Amino acid sequence: MSEGHILKCEPIYQGRVIQVALETVELPNGAQVELEIVHHPGGAAAVALDEQDRVCLLRQFRHASQGWLWELPAGRIDPGETPFDTASRELSEEAGLQAADWTNLGMMHSSPGIFTEVIHLWLARGLTSLPHEHEHGEVIEIHWLPLGQALDWCHDGTITDSKTLIGLYRASALIKSAVEMLAEDPGC
Repeated sequence: MSEGHILKCEPIYQGRVIQVALETVELPNGAQVELEIVHHPGGAAAVALDEQDRVCLLRQFRHASQGWLWELPAGRIDPGETPFDTASRELSEEAGLQAADWTNLGMMHSSPGIFTEVIHLWLARGLTSLPHEHEHGEVIEIHWLPLGQALDWCHDGTITDSKTLIGLYRASALIKSAVEMLAEDPGC
Protein backbone atom coordinates (compact mmCIF):
# COMPACT_ATOMS: atom_id res chain seq x y z
CA MET A 1 0.00 0.00 0.00
CA SER A 2 1.18 3.51 -0.74
CA GLU A 3 0.78 6.51 1.52
CA GLY A 4 -2.51 8.39 1.31
CA HIS A 5 -2.73 11.74 -0.42
CA ILE A 6 -4.94 14.83 -0.45
CA LEU A 7 -7.43 14.99 -3.32
CA LYS A 8 -9.09 18.24 -2.28
CA CYS A 9 -8.40 20.85 0.41
CA GLU A 10 -11.00 23.45 1.33
CA PRO A 11 -9.85 26.09 3.88
CA ILE A 12 -12.48 26.66 6.56
CA TYR A 13 -10.74 28.99 9.00
CA GLN A 14 -7.44 30.89 9.17
CA GLY A 15 -6.43 32.15 12.62
CA ARG A 16 -3.28 33.63 14.14
CA VAL A 17 -1.93 30.19 15.05
CA ILE A 18 -4.01 27.53 13.31
CA GLN A 19 -5.70 26.85 10.00
CA VAL A 20 -8.66 24.48 9.73
CA ALA A 21 -9.32 22.71 6.44
CA LEU A 22 -11.80 20.18 5.11
CA GLU A 23 -9.64 17.66 3.26
CA THR A 24 -10.73 14.86 0.97
CA VAL A 25 -8.06 12.21 1.31
CA GLU A 26 -7.34 8.91 -0.39
CA LEU A 27 -6.08 6.51 2.26
CA PRO A 28 -3.40 3.86 1.60
CA ASN A 29 -6.15 1.23 1.20
CA GLY A 30 -7.83 3.29 -1.57
CA ALA A 31 -10.75 4.50 0.54
CA GLN A 32 -11.65 8.17 0.19
CA VAL A 33 -12.64 10.09 3.33
CA GLU A 34 -13.42 13.68 4.22
CA LEU A 35 -11.48 14.93 7.25
CA GLU A 36 -11.46 18.15 9.26
CA ILE A 37 -7.76 18.87 9.85
CA VAL A 38 -6.31 21.51 12.17
CA HIS A 39 -2.94 22.69 10.83
CA HIS A 40 -0.48 23.91 13.49
CA PRO A 41 3.21 24.95 13.15
CA GLY A 42 4.32 22.59 15.94
CA GLY A 43 5.94 23.16 19.28
CA ALA A 44 8.79 22.28 21.61
CA ALA A 45 9.06 21.57 25.34
CA ALA A 46 11.90 21.31 27.85
CA VAL A 47 12.26 18.93 30.80
CA ALA A 48 14.48 21.16 32.93
CA LEU A 49 16.31 19.25 35.69
CA ASP A 50 18.54 20.88 38.28
CA GLU A 51 21.50 19.33 40.14
CA GLN A 52 19.15 17.79 42.75
CA ASP A 53 17.07 16.11 39.99
CA ARG A 54 14.19 18.47 40.60
CA VAL A 55 12.10 19.25 37.55
CA CYS A 56 10.72 22.67 36.70
CA LEU A 57 6.96 22.41 36.22
CA LEU A 58 4.58 25.21 35.43
CA ARG A 59 1.13 25.37 36.94
CA GLN A 60 -0.66 27.19 34.15
CA PHE A 61 -4.24 28.31 33.70
CA ARG A 62 -5.68 26.94 30.45
CA HIS A 63 -9.11 28.19 29.45
CA ALA A 64 -9.62 25.38 26.91
CA SER A 65 -9.03 22.81 29.68
CA GLN A 66 -11.28 24.71 32.08
CA GLY A 67 -8.67 25.20 34.75
CA TRP A 68 -5.08 24.72 35.86
CA LEU A 69 -2.65 22.21 34.35
CA TRP A 70 0.84 21.08 35.31
CA GLU A 71 3.09 21.52 32.28
CA LEU A 72 6.66 21.66 31.08
CA PRO A 73 7.93 24.99 29.74
CA ALA A 74 6.81 24.82 26.11
CA GLY A 75 5.49 26.78 23.20
CA ARG A 76 4.77 27.16 19.51
CA ILE A 77 7.54 27.14 16.91
CA ASP A 78 7.75 30.62 15.41
CA PRO A 79 8.43 31.12 11.67
CA GLY A 80 12.12 30.54 10.87
CA GLU A 81 12.77 28.96 14.28
CA THR A 82 14.10 25.43 14.87
CA PRO A 83 12.46 23.20 17.50
CA PHE A 84 15.62 23.54 19.64
CA ASP A 85 15.44 27.36 19.39
CA THR A 86 11.80 27.18 20.51
CA ALA A 87 12.58 24.97 23.50
CA SER A 88 15.41 27.27 24.57
CA ARG A 89 13.30 30.42 24.10
CA GLU A 90 10.32 29.02 26.00
CA LEU A 91 12.50 27.80 28.87
CA SER A 92 13.80 31.35 29.18
CA GLU A 93 10.44 33.11 28.74
CA GLU A 94 8.28 30.86 30.90
CA ALA A 95 10.69 29.61 33.57
CA GLY A 96 13.48 32.19 33.56
CA LEU A 97 16.12 29.54 32.85
CA GLN A 98 18.85 28.81 30.36
CA ALA A 99 20.52 25.42 30.00
CA ALA A 100 24.09 24.51 29.12
CA ASP A 101 23.33 20.86 28.30
CA TRP A 102 20.55 19.71 25.98
CA THR A 103 19.51 16.17 25.03
CA ASN A 104 16.92 15.45 22.36
CA LEU A 105 14.07 13.31 23.73
CA GLY A 106 12.35 12.89 20.37
CA MET A 107 9.00 14.10 19.20
CA MET A 108 5.34 13.32 19.75
CA HIS A 109 2.05 13.85 17.92
CA SER A 110 -0.43 15.58 20.19
CA SER A 111 -3.67 14.42 18.52
CA PRO A 112 -2.90 12.84 15.13
CA GLY A 113 -6.51 12.13 14.18
CA ILE A 114 -7.27 15.82 13.60
CA PHE A 115 -4.20 17.89 14.45
CA THR A 116 -0.91 18.27 12.48
CA GLU A 117 0.99 19.53 15.54
CA VAL A 118 4.28 17.76 16.33
CA ILE A 119 5.95 18.58 19.64
CA HIS A 120 9.73 18.19 20.03
CA LEU A 121 10.95 17.27 23.51
CA TRP A 122 14.29 18.13 25.11
CA LEU A 123 16.06 17.39 28.39
CA ALA A 124 17.71 20.57 29.69
CA ARG A 125 20.44 20.48 32.36
CA GLY A 126 23.18 22.80 33.60
CA LEU A 127 20.59 25.43 34.45
CA THR A 128 21.11 29.07 35.34
CA SER A 129 18.49 31.66 36.20
CA LEU A 130 17.58 34.57 33.95
CA PRO A 131 15.34 37.57 34.48
CA HIS A 132 12.01 36.96 32.77
CA GLU A 133 8.49 38.23 32.48
CA HIS A 134 5.45 36.22 31.44
CA GLU A 135 3.38 37.35 28.46
CA HIS A 136 0.21 39.35 29.15
CA GLY A 137 -2.06 36.39 28.30
CA GLU A 138 -0.19 33.85 30.44
CA VAL A 139 -1.07 32.94 34.02
CA ILE A 140 1.85 30.80 35.20
CA GLU A 141 3.29 29.65 38.53
CA ILE A 142 6.81 28.15 38.52
CA HIS A 143 7.37 25.10 40.75
CA TRP A 144 10.30 22.76 41.40
CA LEU A 145 9.48 19.15 42.26
CA PRO A 146 11.65 16.07 42.77
CA LEU A 147 11.54 14.07 39.53
CA GLY A 148 10.16 11.08 41.47
CA GLN A 149 7.23 13.15 42.73
CA ALA A 150 6.51 14.45 39.22
CA LEU A 151 6.50 10.85 37.96
CA ASP A 152 4.11 9.88 40.78
CA TRP A 153 1.85 12.72 39.60
CA CYS A 154 2.02 11.25 36.08
CA HIS A 155 0.89 7.88 37.45
CA ASP A 156 -1.89 9.18 39.71
CA GLY A 157 -3.45 11.57 37.17
CA THR A 158 -2.36 14.86 38.73
CA ILE A 159 -0.42 15.59 35.54
CA THR A 160 -2.67 15.16 32.48
CA ASP A 161 -0.90 17.21 29.80
CA SER A 162 0.40 14.80 27.14
CA LYS A 163 3.69 16.56 26.31
CA THR A 164 4.50 16.73 30.01
CA LEU A 165 3.69 13.07 30.60
CA ILE A 166 5.77 11.91 27.64
CA GLY A 167 8.64 14.32 28.35
CA LEU A 168 8.91 13.24 31.99
CA TYR A 169 8.70 9.52 31.15
CA ARG A 170 11.34 9.81 28.41
CA ALA A 171 13.67 11.90 30.57
CA SER A 172 13.32 9.42 33.43
CA ALA A 173 14.04 6.48 31.13
CA LEU A 174 17.13 8.23 29.73
CA ILE A 175 18.45 8.99 33.22
CA LYS A 176 17.75 5.42 34.41
CA SER A 177 19.57 4.01 31.37
CA ALA A 178 22.60 6.25 32.00
CA VAL A 179 22.73 5.20 35.67
CA GLU A 180 22.51 1.51 34.71
CA MET A 181 25.32 1.91 32.17
CA LEU A 182 27.53 3.50 34.84
CA ALA A 183 26.73 0.68 37.27
CA GLU A 184 27.72 -1.93 34.65
CA ASP A 185 31.01 -0.15 33.85
CA PRO A 186 32.45 1.18 37.12
CA GLY A 187 35.69 2.10 35.34
CA CYS A 188 34.03 5.20 33.84
